[in-house]
Amino acid sequence: MQVMHKKVELTELFYDLVFVYAISQITKILHHTENEQHLLENFVVFAIVLVVFLNTWMIQTVYTNRYGKNTLRDILFFMLDMAIVLFMSNSFTGPLANWFYPFTFATGALTLTLWLQYLLVYLTAKDPNDRQIGKLYLWILGLKAAFLFSSLFFSLNLAIIWALLGTLLGWIMPSFFTKAMRQRPINFPHLLERLTLITIIVFGETLVDIAPYFTVKTLDLWSVLIFAIVSALFMTYIAQFDHYIEEKRHAESGVLLIYLHYLILFGLSLITVALSFIHEEHFAKSVAITCLYIGLGLFYLGILCGSRYNKTGLSPTKNLAFVFVVSLGLGASLSYWMASFSGIVGATFGVTLANALNYIWNLWKKQNVGEQ
Repeated sequence: MQVMHKKVELTELFYDLVFVYAISQITKILHHTENEQHLLENFVVFAIVLVVFLNTWMIQTVYTNRYGKNTLRDILFFMLDMAIVLFMSNSFTGPLANWFYPFTFATGALTLTLWLQYLLVYLTAKDPNDRQIGKLYLWILGLKAAFLFSSLFFSLNLAIIWALLGTLLGWIMPSFFTKAMRQRPINFPHLLERLTLITIIVFGETLVDIAPYFTVKTLDLWSVLIFAIVSALFMTYIAQFDHYIEEKRHAESGVLLIYLHYLILFGLSLITVALSFIHEEHFAKSVAITCLYIGLGLFYLGILCGSRYNKTGLSPTKNLAFVFVVSLGLGASLSYWMASFSGIVGATFGVTLANALNYIWNLWKKQNVGEQ
């Protein structure tokens, strides 16, 4: 069966920009962490807020992939969602009690706009599979919105638990309906392009955050190595998702591709924070190393999960996963042991370069053998 590539519209790219701004704001939650205790607290808040934004982006992207036609109605929904996301992006400052309720209300409103789009699908679709998917998302989004809006009437501690439960349900529930979603398969090339584009834009945010290393006063060998770390990660990502993956797939729900990108985007956000602050004295080196290597672990795990979609004969061997694990353990151990800016940068450069070369070389070699 031939898979037709669906064009990524300019309105979708415009929509992505506001989410990149949101992610840049989210990373600020971790910026003032100074010790392991605060890291855990801030990381929990960071993770939840990031899931809220990414889950919204993913659901909107899946809707656009299946049903979006770039009509005036679609564009108006995009603009409304962007305005809400801009408000949400600037709302989580100061103590949690100050921003929880307005942020939760805005998240509920954003969920409601997605619910309305699926309601229109359910009411107008002629294909029973489309009506079934519309019905599923009406339940998923309706349940999430009900939890979020009802939490506004509770005391803060109970409201947090209630809103968190609704968020987790909205995040996890689509994974239980992959069989039904395959009845109306995702346009895999379009979804892949959308996910790679937002990932590349997040890489751009990483470059913005490391830009202060490249001034007349700060440029040195370590600046170059930090850039090389980001470049090695980028090369690993595009090797997997631009060269080794099989784009022309049909009867796919896209669920795995979506969820593995949560790992990659989570990882990149943590790496961005760590690389920005490993040179600052107020940011504890142990915290920076923890953020950095958790981020690298999540990133590489997402890469390995993505290999499930590789072209025939290009599945990575167990040795590749072993190299990822050993290199990360060695790099983290060296970084904690040296606990210096130069030591962390040097060790991480070695880890990311070795993993990039190993991953690219092994799959390139398999590809060449398969073509012979």
